[in-house]
Amino acid sequence: MTAETLRNLVETVPQLKALEEEREIFWRNPLLKPAAQGHSLAPLTMADIDDAEARLARFAPFLVDRFPELAPANGVIESALRPVPALKARLNTRYGADLTGTLLLKEDSHLAVAGSVKARGGIYEVLKHTEDLALEHGILSGFEDDYRKLASPEARALFSRYTVQVGSTGNLGLSIGITSAAVGFRVIVHMSADARQWKKDKLRSHGVTVVEYAADYGKAVEEGRARSNADPMSYFVDDENSANLFLGYAVAAKRLVGQLEALRVPVDADHPLFVYIPCGVGGAPGGVTFGLKQIFGDHVHCFFVEPTQAPCMLLGMATGLHNGIAVQDIGLTGLTHADGLAVGRPSGFVGKVMEPYLSGAFTLRDWRIYDYMRDLWETEGIFIEPSACAAFQGPVMLGQTEEGRAYLADHGLTDKMENAAHILWATGGSLVPEEVREVYRNTHLE
Repeated sequence: MTAETLRNLVETVPQLKALEEEREIFWRNPLLKPAAQGHSLAPLTMADIDDAEARLARFAPFLVDRFPELAPANGVIESALRPVPALKARLNTRYGADLTGTLLLKEDSHLAVAGSVKARGGIYEVLKHTEDLALEHGILSGFEDDYRKLASPEARALFSRYTVQVGSTGNLGLSIGITSAAVGFRVIVHMSADARQWKKDKLRSHGVTVVEYAADYGKAVEEGRARSNADPMSYFVDDENSANLFLGYAVAAKRLVGQLEALRVPVDADHPLFVYIPCGVGGAPGGVTFGLKQIFGDHVHCFFVEPTQAPCMLLGMATGLHNGIAVQDIGLTGLTHADGLAVGRPSGFVGKVMEPYLSGAFTLRDWRIYDYMRDLWETEGIFIEPSACAAFQGPVMLGQTEEGRAYLADHGLTDKMENAAHILWATGGSLVPEEVREVYRNTHLE
């Protein structure tokens, strides 16, 4: 990007200067539209989400066979939705948040098999690829067949001829690696420099080949894609462009309906729902948001949260350039303690889908993720990894910033906040080893 192009962008995008200076901001999405209008523009529909949900149901018996810990849930991989009133009080008293409604934690941090939100999209995409191969080669005769056949010696012999590859900062690699190995695929995970060592070790313990890079996430994806494309027997899980990943994440919204009803938390014009999701390249938060908007329409307000050194989705959407711009183009490094969010260039596919749906995005400095992590541990006794705690910045800043208050006023929400529900989407953490958790708990940044 030329200096002149950057100067022009700074003049036309008022938030760009703040991003360059690593300031914590709230950006309102000016392209947000009524949900019905957004649906008319989207390349995917509710029918696509229903199809994804049905596929996961077909695979449930096979998943129990491969992962016995799923037996109590009959092969359904789902996380709890938990009220966190003590955390709400802490956010109000320590940070001046103006939370008067219900605060909930969506514990995708504790999803079975992969221990993160990536268990949704990642596992779904592997299963979709597995189904396609099994139908093509006659292992399955159709969707009504018994999917436990996929664990047979004949099926595993077939799958062992194929390779699955992915580029990752960590959690997607865990999801793809563990699941693909369980199916019987050969697996290669290309991991960026900021990926945690324990995640690499975990993958290798499952027989996964881990290729390490000294560069960032973008390079790991680029190399992984190139190597996979060169092998006709290899399938690349493309975190930047995959509709299958996206739909796997979107199924979460349908599951949320019953959980909210069980907690007697209504979502309607008088009871708005606010959802805050940590964002890296954009696939998981984008998919979840797409599903939520399909289900709850204009009654749900979705926000992404990104580190000040890696606000790639905010940058791409605010400039309208999407994956045509990277944080390094405005002088940022893309380096952050929030390793799962250490992405310099966003998904163009996701950014374009999000244009009519996303309410806005927040940024936060790295030191906050550790403080928020300790806040949750001290008040609720729940551990999630630091990256996941980026979500807490949303409700803290919404009522404190001029832009946040304007958003509430413009949408007629100011007098409805006492009846609102706020969901912090916890994206990972349950697989973190205890010794690493202790390091996190004792990490203090300036």
